Amino acid sequence: MSGARISAISPSSPAAQCDIAIGDVLVSVNGRQPTDIIEYQQLIDGPEVILLLQRDGEALKRRVRIVKDAGQPLGLSIDSAVFDRIRTCDNHCSFCFIYQLPKGMRRSLYVKDDDFRLSFLYGNYTTLTRFTEFDLERVIEEKLSPLYVSIHSTNPELRADMLRNPRGATSLRWLRELLKAGVEVHAQLVVCPGVNDGDELERTLIDALSLYPELTSVALVPVGVSAFSLESSMRSHEVEEALVVVALAERFQQLSSDLLGRVSVFASDEFYLVAGLTPPSATKFDSLDQAENGIGLVAAFVESFTGARDMEKLGTGFFQSVDGAPAWGYRAEHGGREDLDRGDAVVIITGEYAQPILRGLLDDAGFTDVEVIAVPNDYFGGNIKVAGLITGVDLAKTLQGIPESTVCLIPDVCLSEGRFLDGLTLDDLPRPVTTVRTTGQDLRTTLERSRHERLVRS
Repeated sequence: MSGARISAISPSSPAAQCDIAIGDVLVSVNGRQPTDIIEYQQLIDGPEVILLLQRDGEALKRRVRIVKDAGQPLGLSIDSAVFDRIRTCDNHCSFCFIYQLPKGMRRSLYVKDDDFRLSFLYGNYTTLTRFTEFDLERVIEEKLSPLYVSIHSTNPELRADMLRNPRGATSLRWLRELLKAGVEVHAQLVVCPGVNDGDELERTLIDALSLYPELTSVALVPVGVSAFSLESSMRSHEVEEALVVVALAERFQQLSSDLLGRVSVFASDEFYLVAGLTPPSATKFDSLDQAENGIGLVAAFVESFTGARDMEKLGTGFFQSVDGAPAWGYRAEHGGREDLDRGDAVVIITGEYAQPILRGLLDDAGFTDVEVIAVPNDYFGGNIKVAGLITGVDLAKTLQGIPESTVCLIPDVCLSEGRFLDGLTLDDLPRPVTTVRTTGQDLRTTLERSRHERLVRS
């Protein structure tokens, strides 16, 4: 990392009244050199802030004194959440999707992190194999909660084998200490057929309720397998295997309810879809803290589309305590073109998992004239069927068969800062498309607006 570089200054803020420019590098705050945005926020909280800045082209550092109300935001945005260096992952998990990426994608996609700070800020999962006593003290002292932890298995030998790291056998001791200190923790288990499912999965869930009962949630997630995987032991779940995982999750939901007074074990929506089942309704979920794992995402979208619940108010647990933490990775601004073209018809283009769900929603709501087309994910192959992993090259092939007079809607979740995973932009597509924010409410509003404009024209 290059340090803390100022990326924006809020107008009328305390910082805007000082000699600070976009591009300045933050050297220190009140005599201390912050290592991340969390420490920076704590240092600027007081009524007087002394910044030491380095400007490009200037040999001398500049000292800037800012007087403000205690707790008042300084008004500076920093271009990175981590100022020293992201703590990268030294595991070599057989199921890691990064190892299954083809060459030539954006460089940032190949970064594996195992940094508890990014877990707190963005909901990234950490295995705790690089966690230390110093990290534990900081988490407890600064109340960095919630954190997100990858368990995968509580069998020490199996966990070390899956992570291909001997520390995997012992690193869950930190999970026990975090929970003991009152830190809220969400856990995930990437379930791999023939590896950590069956009896091993049942053992892990028993341990989760008995050894780690304070866990806020435990998500069972199917392994993603692309056509680029070199692991012979990794494969997709069969329908029968997905049914077993769903049944086990629902059994432990009842157990956790009986033992703990709350439900803490959930199977990903994808497991239900692979098993040919309807994912649970929104009443089963208190929040979307495990949304990145597809826990309750279908239910939230459906309720947002029907107006039963505002999806925005559910929250995903990210950026909970740190104002101004910059967007990072696939949580960066999606971008895209939201202007609605005129056309004779409307088609929604999405992933293979979402297509039947959207079809049912549209029919029930009277949008029977709107077509829903699934994009086969030839780029990744394997069992990759989610809308968020649609690539520009696959979308381009799908668009070629759609009449020019048709308005094409795509979910903005497949874009990050205006680019698809394969690096293509909307301008690289063979025809214009309109991006829609990935909530049911936004999709319905767009469809109603399009229908109204067509009626007016006719």
